[in-house]
Amino acid sequence: MILDKDLAAVEQACDLVEEAHRAQAELARFGQEKIDRICEAMVRAALREAARLGAMAVEETGYGVPADKEEKNRFAAEDVWNRFRELRTVGVISESRDGVEIASPRGVVAGIIPSTNPTSTAIFKALICIKSRNALVLSPHHAAVRCTNETVRVLREAAVEEGLPPDALACMTKTTREGAQALMKHAHTAVILATGGIGLVRAAYSSGKPAFGVGPGNVPVFIERTADAEKAVRNILAGKCFDNGTICASEQSVVVDAPLERAVREQFRARGGHFLSTQEAGRLSRVIATRGGRLNPAVVGKPAALIALMAGIRVPPGTRCLIAEVGGVGRRFPLSMEKLSPILAFYVEDGTEHAVARCLEVLSYGGMGHTAGIHTRSRRAAVAFGEQMPVSRVIVNTSTTHGAIGLSTALSPSLTLGCGSRGNNVISDNVSPLHLMDIKRAAFETQPIEGAAPHLIAVARELRVAA
Repeated sequence: MILDKDLAAVEQACDLVEEAHRAQAELARFGQEKIDRICEAMVRAALREAARLGAMAVEETGYGVPADKEEKNRFAAEDVWNRFRELRTVGVISESRDGVEIASPRGVVAGIIPSTNPTSTAIFKALICIKSRNALVLSPHHAAVRCTNETVRVLREAAVEEGLPPDALACMTKTTREGAQALMKHAHTAVILATGGIGLVRAAYSSGKPAFGVGPGNVPVFIERTADAEKAVRNILAGKCFDNGTICASEQSVVVDAPLERAVREQFRARGGHFLSTQEAGRLSRVIATRGGRLNPAVVGKPAALIALMAGIRVPPGTRCLIAEVGGVGRRFPLSMEKLSPILAFYVEDGTEHAVARCLEVLSYGGMGHTAGIHTRSRRAAVAFGEQMPVSRVIVNTSTTHGAIGLSTALSPSLTLGCGSRGNNVISDNVSPLHLMDIKRAAFETQPIEGAAPHLIAVARELRVAA
């Protein structure tokens, strides 16, 4: 049944796309210098308001930590811009004796925004879209409408002062599934950037439009026997606890090589990791999973102490992360799924072969194509592990949270992480402005066709005889 609010959302989506389409035609004529001035103004505005917008996101959604949201906002603006500041996105972007590459914008981009990272994802998508001369219309999560719209307002005001057509950057205020689908399916929508729940990502792929989606990140991390246990645990907790685990690349399961088990346990305990008893792990399992076996949204982005209280578990002061030894992987073991909170599943395996098998099990339960991590002193072990992982990112000796998004690694800085064919995504890259341009190639003759023709004729004759 179509309700009035659905009709209102559909109407708003259509209006915003029509307006963005007209604005993008003007934006497409801008030179590189003007585009970069607009982007720099957006970056300055995002940095100025990073703390306020981060606090708004936590207040509205109940997810995460204000200081960490601020850091995400800073990363989405400053780090992304620093990487792509010099990228040419207008006119001829590459030239050689044999050919010339010419950039064209896609048009209107439909952006789906998650509740877990609403302000930082909005900043990121706005920046990469305008840098590549595309207009953007965002559909925020219904739990993050206010903070996402405020983020867009801040960016748009700064950008308009530098000449951006106001309708080139817009955000829906009426949010329903029907409205989001109307946005994605509109005739003037050129491409979709879908970051959010699996339902909306699937809707993006079935919209008939080109779509860059993401997938769930049930990330396993292997602590191999040569690893520095202290550094490994420090990095894992830094990633798992950052913004209370709301980044999809955060660590979900730790697989420890048996010789390091004791040292790893000691390091976790020394740094705020609390190991649960079998009974406590059972109580936690009943809290984090719904009757249908899905993640309970009430635990997403909440601190460890609050989740423990919800489960009736007493934890010491200073507990940062709940750690549960899990007997297997799958629906019978709820703690083996992606938890989006400071909770880790803990496995001990003797040797790389068994550890790899366990990591593959974890990935098969909701993380295919996304990310895996390894801590090791052996480069050969890291490469061998990576060869066996069906993921798009193998993060070595750093937090998977920060490594996968390109904060602590040389990967392209991004808040939209493709999962490749393993994750039913069209790309395995970290999405960037490069994915939002069509590249025309003017290819000059390198071999005279007259010289090639006799050979081609002979080949054709041979094929006819063989047939």
